[in-house]
Amino acid sequence: MATKDFHAVVVGAGPNGLAAAITLQRANLSVLLLESHPTVGGGMRTAELTLPGYRHDVCSAVHPLARLSPFLRMLPLREFGLEWIDPPVLAAHPFDDVDGGRAAVLLSSMEETARQLGGDGDAYRRLIGELLPLWPSIAEEILGPLGVPRHPVDLARFGIRALMPATLLAKFFHTREGKGLFAGMAAHSMQPLSSAATSAVALVLLAAGHLSGWPSPMGGSQSIADAMAAYFVSLGGKIETGVDVERLEDLPAARVTLLDVSPRQLLKIAGAKLSQSYRGRLERVRYGPGVFKMDWALDGPIPFTAPECRQAGTVHLGGTLEEIVRSEEDANRGRVSERPFVLVAQPSLFDATRAPAGKHTAWAYCHVPNGSNIDRTAAIEQQIERFAPGFRDLILARHTMNAMAMEIYNPNYIGGDINGGAMSLLQTFARPVAGLSPYRTSLHGLYLCSASTPPGGGVHGQCGYHAARVALREHFREIALPCSG
Repeated sequence: MATKDFHAVVVGAGPNGLAAAITLQRANLSVLLLESHPTVGGGMRTAELTLPGYRHDVCSAVHPLARLSPFLRMLPLREFGLEWIDPPVLAAHPFDDVDGGRAAVLLSSMEETARQLGGDGDAYRRLIGELLPLWPSIAEEILGPLGVPRHPVDLARFGIRALMPATLLAKFFHTREGKGLFAGMAAHSMQPLSSAATSAVALVLLAAGHLSGWPSPMGGSQSIADAMAAYFVSLGGKIETGVDVERLEDLPAARVTLLDVSPRQLLKIAGAKLSQSYRGRLERVRYGPGVFKMDWALDGPIPFTAPECRQAGTVHLGGTLEEIVRSEEDANRGRVSERPFVLVAQPSLFDATRAPAGKHTAWAYCHVPNGSNIDRTAAIEQQIERFAPGFRDLILARHTMNAMAMEIYNPNYIGGDINGGAMSLLQTFARPVAGLSPYRTSLHGLYLCSASTPPGGGVHGQCGYHAARVALREHFREIALPCSG
């Protein structure tokens, strides 16, 4: 490890650690970024998990918030090799049908999405169409810490619906297609859909599709990490990989330290130096359900019955609103769902770099109780087979990771929770604990910049960006330059 002193040290090179390091380096500081793995990336890594030549995203695969992120939008990542791919159908949601298969779809066009919903078209236009023009004025509030809003009226118009349970707002729709599409989006919250604010996740994801798409990076999610790392280094930043930080004393001297870690790891690294009150609040952070994640090498594309699914980057498998509600309730109540809600990505349909010619890859996960070691292979494959008969015949190889394997791979995923803590109403606004600044710890100069801070999980970099801005304001006013725009 480097022995020279730095203005700032950032621990953890996931999307938020990279974002924090870039923000500090753009302010003309000297920044050291440390990562325990051999490569940067965190939840943005790509590897040959099944067979040679088949490139799979180890964690995240599709990125609805990446191009929507105010932080990532300001970076010249295309100059460093990042190229986005947009599928014809952003997301598809099939249903059980005897007439050949029918799917609700999210398209880049709001009007086309509404038209495809038939009898719920007008409802969709009112619900999502009214949100789209509000986005420029409310994006910073939604993707940042709680504070005094700059556009309170616009934010209130969003919040009235966003704070509703998804099961309540779903009544806005009358068809199974409208209800099912909305429920699948809300299930990304990994909360019971009867919980407050689960509608917010659905509204943001649907709006994101029309504002910036649901893209995947060419070559896999590692491409985002590599581009961010290359940009950071081009600014003069320093990266060291293979460095496992167990104590603050392991770090070189710096005026500020930012940790892209979970509250549980923060306690291990700095617990003795934190105040008793702050330690107690960190110990009470609640983690949400975990995930059971699968990757396949396939002899051909997934043979979905619904033609819309064969053109979709993402497919939500859960059928009706009622089935998805049961699945998410089970995962949050410690039960194993007989028919889990399954999220599927099929990047090789649109990215030839992912598999040998004529072959394909697929990625999927379902929600499970936190810390579960239960194998959900059969349940996930059964759900895919339900909507794509013949899928199992195409499997050349598979790779699985249960919830605890996810935590072993990325210690930020406590019990397999990929959101850095349950996205309940309380922990959405007081994340990880209630305080004037969610990024500041009780130790002077030490900040938390992970998905356990606002706005939470997702490849958007906003947690790291906001944490770094707080550190700049509090410690570097005399030398920091503006780091936005």
